[in-house]
Amino acid sequence: MAKEIERKFLVRNDGWRAGAATKSVMKQGYIASMDDRSVRVRVLDDIKARLTIKIGRSTMTREEFEYDIPVDEAKELLDDAIGVVIEKTRYRVPHEGFVWEVDVFAGRHRGLVIAEVEMRSESDKPSLPSWLGREVTGDVRYSNQALATEFEHDRHALSHTA
Repeated sequence: MAKEIERKFLVRNDGWRAGAATKSVMKQGYIASMDDRSVRVRVLDDIKARLTIKIGRSTMTREEFEYDIPVDEAKELLDDAIGVVIEKTRYRVPHEGFVWEVDVFAGRHRGLVIAEVEMRSESDKPSLPSWLGREVTGDVRYSNQALATEFEHDRHALSHTA
């Protein structure tokens, strides 16, 4: 069993682009969604797929189980996803000993840019790059699960700027 410990921020500007080491195009959807757990399927660059189970209510730490699955099966599961399938490009940006994942959303959430940093423990204190905006760790509106499944909310209720 693995633990996911992360902080999440809106992104203020494109300053992160110069440091981007890799990028991956993703489509992801939720097969099951509850307040304290979810089952997500994700297709990366159309060549790899993963099934992820997350459990927990903490704002920063949750249990996470991930499994590789065949891409065609993942695509089939995406056809049956709850709500909308999230489309985004994820950039990995190393910064002072941590790797930030910057998600640039397309499709329904075009214009939204969120950065996450995974930590080894809740007491880690990653240096915050200047391109970060407001912290949204624990703000459920910015979780991928909510972005995919709470499709009836007003798209403009979320601030897509820092």
